[in-house]
Amino acid sequence: MQDRPLRADALRNRKKILDSARDLITQYGAGVSTDAIAEAAGVAAGTLYRHFPDKAALIDAVLSGALDDLAQLTEDAWARVDSGEAVAMAEFRALAGRYVEHASRDRAIRAAADRMVQEYRFTGDRLQRATDAGRKLVARAQADGDMHPDITIEDVYLLLHTAPADAPPAARERWLTLMLAGFAAGNRSQPAAADPA
Repeated sequence: MQDRPLRADALRNRKKILDSARDLITQYGAGVSTDAIAEAAGVAAGTLYRHFPDKAALIDAVLSGALDDLAQLTEDAWARVDSGEAVAMAEFRALAGRYVEHASRDRAIRAAADRMVQEYRFTGDRLQRATDAGRKLVARAQADGDMHPDITIEDVYLLLHTAPADAPPAARERWLTLMLAGFAAGNRSQPAAADPA
């Protein structure tokens, strides 16, 4: 039995709930209450729960959009590399910079990255799209000799998870420069040579 399509007023309420949830998460993080979201959307709490059975379902719906954004950014970066239009390491650096800037403006993006680190299976298709494109980007940068060969996509997620999204622009740029230097080939620390006797 197929689900019946939502009526126009129900669709409007769902959109208001999602828009309000995203706005409040952007301002206050994922700890915002469902009551506050319902109030901001101008709907009763019961209306919110008819669309989303619990807070986790609502947060997942909001983060799905953020993951779509991350997946699209990553796929676009890989497409430029795959077509020969760009170098993989340069695209990787630009992608990390785009993510940090997005996360500085939108806490939902940051929450999505946190979720990727904490729960690898989250929203399978969206995460898989980002993961597949990210792995290809990393593999190409490694094949080009520009990225250290032990870097994995999990390292990339960890990088995104630790981004100082709330820091001033100069501090975010400094963090990005330092973190990406650790991803580059030939930048691993070697034991210091012993002083000659």
